[in-house]
Amino acid sequence: MASRYVALLRGINVGRAKRVAMADLRAVLEGLGYSDVRTLLNSGNAVFTAPAVIRGDAGGRISKALAERVGVSSRVTVLTAAELAAVVREFPFEGIATDPTRTLVAFLADPADRTRLMPLLKKDWGPDRLAIGTRVAYIWCSEGILASRALEGLGRELGEGVTTRNYATVTKLDRLASGN
Repeated sequence: MASRYVALLRGINVGRAKRVAMADLRAVLEGLGYSDVRTLLNSGNAVFTAPAVIRGDAGGRISKALAERVGVSSRVTVLTAAELAAVVREFPFEGIATDPTRTLVAFLADPADRTRLMPLLKKDWGPDRLAIGTRVAYIWCSEGILASRALEGLGRELGEGVTTRNYATVTKLDRLASGN
C-alpha cells in the first residue's frame, strides 16, 4: 500500500548558494520511484507518494540523489502525512501566536534530539514562547524571527540537526499532503 510523505530540504532556496528549481526537485523524486509529487512554491518542500516496496531512509536517498543529479547537498527530513497532521493538531500557541509568519516549527532531523531541547523549556525567553512537540519544537517569535532569543537558543543546541518552516508554510504543506 502506498503512503503519503513530506520532504523538507534544509537550506534550499534560502540564499544564493543552494538554488534548486522545483521542477528539478520533482524530477529527482520521480526518478527515485515516488509518484504524485507536488512542491510548494519555491520553498524546498515536496509532498509525494511512496509505494510500499520502497523502504528505508527516504531522506538519505533524496539527499544523495540531489547531490548526484543536481549538484546540491542538503539534509532532507521526511515525515509521513500523518506526522505532519499531528504537528498541526498539536500546535500549542492558539490565541498567542497572532502571525503565522512569526511562528516557526523546527523539525528535528533525529526525533531523539527532543530530549536535548527539554532544558530550554526552563529558560525565560521574554515575549517569545517555546514548546516541544512529539517531533518538533514550536517557536513564537513575537518581535520577529531575526530578534528571537528562543530561536537562537534552539539553533545553538541543535545546529544542523533541525530545519525550520513558518507555521503558514506548515499548514499549507499539511493541506497539500492531505489532498485538500
